[in-house]
Amino acid sequence: MDADAALDFALSDLVLALGLHRPDRTPCGQPLSVSEGLTLLALDVTGPLVQRDLAFALKLEKSTVSRLVDGLARRGLVERDPHPQDGRQLLVGLTDVGRRQVTALRATRTARMAGLLAAVPADQRDAVVKAVRLLVEAGNATR
Repeated sequence: MDADAALDFALSDLVLALGLHRPDRTPCGQPLSVSEGLTLLALDVTGPLVQRDLAFALKLEKSTVSRLVDGLARRGLVERDPHPQDGRQLLVGLTDVGRRQVTALRATRTARMAGLLAAVPADQRDAVVKAVRLLVEAGNATR
């Protein structure tokens, strides 16, 4: 098998092993899609954002983010408020319920990552993290 096919199969196996293919759960078991979880985490780090900036941060189309925000708002996790400097824009921010969801998400993510790394031999953990970071850089460079 050539390197391209080996990487393809390895990444497919990783998606399955981490549960990334499940649309209703994060890999750490929270009742959110991966996109919803990443949206909540981004808003927690940045504070409220206009949807255009949120789309940029998530590397998604504005229409996708609009649907994502609509769903999160229906569940009471985010709210839209008028932008203080531009009345044509709305800021998307976390609600109190959304902040509690982020707290739970961070706790379960931390536990999941600790469990994953614990299953990797100690002398290979740094190499695994470096390899993942290298793949992220390659993915960003080839988008």
